[in-house]
Amino acid sequence: MNKITAPLSVSTLSETSSASVNPVSVNPAAVESQAIGAALLTAALLLPGLGVARAETPPEHASLSLKYLNYEEKQDGLKRITANSPSLSLITPLGSEWSLDATLTSDDVSGASPRYHTAISGASRMNDQRTAGDVAFTRYFPRASLTVGTAYSTEHDYESRALSLTGTYSSEDKNTTWTAGLGGSHDRINPTNLIVKNETKKTLSLMAGVTQVITAQDIAQLTFSHSRGEGYFSDPYKALDNRPRERNQTTLLARWNHHFLETGGTGRFSYRYYSDSYDVKAHTLTAEYGQPLSQGWTVTPSLRMYSQSAASFYFDPVYDAKLGAPFPPGFVFSSNQLNSADQRLSGFGALTFGIKVAKQLTRDWTVDVKLENYEQRGNWRLFHKGSPGLAALEAQSIQLGISKQW
Repeated sequence: MNKITAPLSVSTLSETSSASVNPVSVNPAAVESQAIGAALLTAALLLPGLGVARAETPPEHASLSLKYLNYEEKQDGLKRITANSPSLSLITPLGSEWSLDATLTSDDVSGASPRYHTAISGASRMNDQRTAGDVAFTRYFPRASLTVGTAYSTEHDYESRALSLTGTYSSEDKNTTWTAGLGGSHDRINPTNLIVKNETKKTLSLMAGVTQVITAQDIAQLTFSHSRGEGYFSDPYKALDNRPRERNQTTLLARWNHHFLETGGTGRFSYRYYSDSYDVKAHTLTAEYGQPLSQGWTVTPSLRMYSQSAASFYFDPVYDAKLGAPFPPGFVFSSNQLNSADQRLSGFGALTFGIKVAKQLTRDWTVDVKLENYEQRGNWRLFHKGSPGLAALEAQSIQLGISKQW
C-alpha cells in the first residue's frame, strides 16, 4: 500500500489545543492555587510526545518563539487572580538524526486568596513567582523515534521534577504510527503556613496511542493514559481540606483533523473522557478551525465545552452572615476524615471561547495574538445537577507571540 500524500501530516495533530491532561488541575480556577506551576508540570510530565505522533526526521528549520500570557479571573464582580507568564521556546535540529525541544517559563501570580468555597477575603492576599523549564532530545530512525525529556519547576513552597521516555513506530507505508510513553514526577511541598512541613508526592504515568492517516484530508488519533500518584494531594491553604494520599487518573482522548479543500482551512476536533479515584468524571469537547487568508494572515476560532462530577468527599458549605462557612455535615476532628470544599473538585460545567490571529510577516518571522474567555457555573454540568452554592467564575486571557525560524 502506498503512503497517502495528505495536506495533514501525522505531526499536525499536535496543533489541537486539547491536551491529554487532568481537567481538574488545569481549568482556570486552578490558578488560585499556590502550587499552580506543579499542577501544570505534572500534567505535562510526559512532554514532549504525549499523545502526539512524531515525524521520522528532525525539523527542517530551527524555531525560536517568545510568548506572553496575561490571565485575569473574577467572581461576584471582584477581581480575584491575575497571572502574567512570559515563556521562551526553542525547537532545533541537531544534525540529521537528532532534535532539541526546550521551553523556559516564568509565572507571576497575585490576587485575593480564596478560602473555603468561594469566599474572598480582602485581607488574605497571595503573591507568588514560579520558574519552570523542560528539555527533550529526540533521536530519529527510518520508521521510529525515541524522545527523552526532563522538566523542573520551582516556587517558594513547591518544587517538582519530572522525567519521561516516549517512543513512536510507524508502519511501512507510514500511514499508521503507534506511540508509547512512560513518565514520572517527584514533588516537594513546604507551605508557609506551618501546618504542613516537608511533604512529598510521586506520580507514575503510562501512555499508549495510535495515529492513522485515513484519507488525504483526514487524520485521526486515539490515546489512552493512566497515572498513579502517592503522597500529599491536599491544599494546605484551604481550611478542612483533607484528601486521600493516593490518586489514580485515567484519560481516553480521541482527536480528528480534517482539511477542507474548498476553503484551504483545517478543522481540529477532540473528545476527552477523564475519571479518577476521587470519583471525578469529566467530559471535554473541543473544536477549532484554522483558516488561512491572503497576505499571510490566519484566523482560528475555537470552542471548548467541559463538564465534571464532584469528588466523593467534596462538600457544599452553606454560608451564614455571622458564622461564616460551617463545618461539613457530620464533621469530626480526625485525621482520617476526608473533606474538601475546593470548587475545583465540585460538580460544574464550563465554556471557553477563543480566537487566534496570526500574521506571517516574512518567510522567517510570524506574530500572533490569542484571546480566550472562560466561564464556569455549577448548573452547567451535563447529565446531572452541579454543586449548589457556586458563584459563577469568569476568566479572560490574552496571549501574544512572536517566532523566528532559520
